[in-house]
Amino acid sequence: MAANRQPAQTPRVFMSSGGTALRVLVDAKSLGGNEVEVGELTFPANSDSGDHRHAVTETFFVLEGQLEQVVNGKPVALGPGGIVSIRSTDQVRHKSGPNGAKVLVIWAPGGEIDRVTARWKVR
Repeated sequence: MAANRQPAQTPRVFMSSGGTALRVLVDAKSLGGNEVEVGELTFPANSDSGDHRHAVTETFFVLEGQLEQVVNGKPVALGPGGIVSIRSTDQVRHKSGPNGAKVLVIWAPGGEIDRVTARWKVR
């Protein structure tokens, strides 16, 4: 039976130049492997990530606010409780509403946190 692993006492928090914050909840260090990463993303009001791709599957579960996910050019409007998964082959764009948005993000397999936050600052 595998050991029960716990996240670090103080989660790492990163901030993008546009004001998006990522609080790391599960990563390779806390999990003991790179199978999955989980974070809490907080988007400021009316933010727009621009088109991009991820190297892994990305799943968003909206906790607060409104978020439009544009996946391969098709908009998907999400509110609290809304969920969407984006494959690594998909082009995506994240657009928050007038009050911003808070989401639970799951990357599987792991490895995206370091790539996404490479130019972000540790808060």
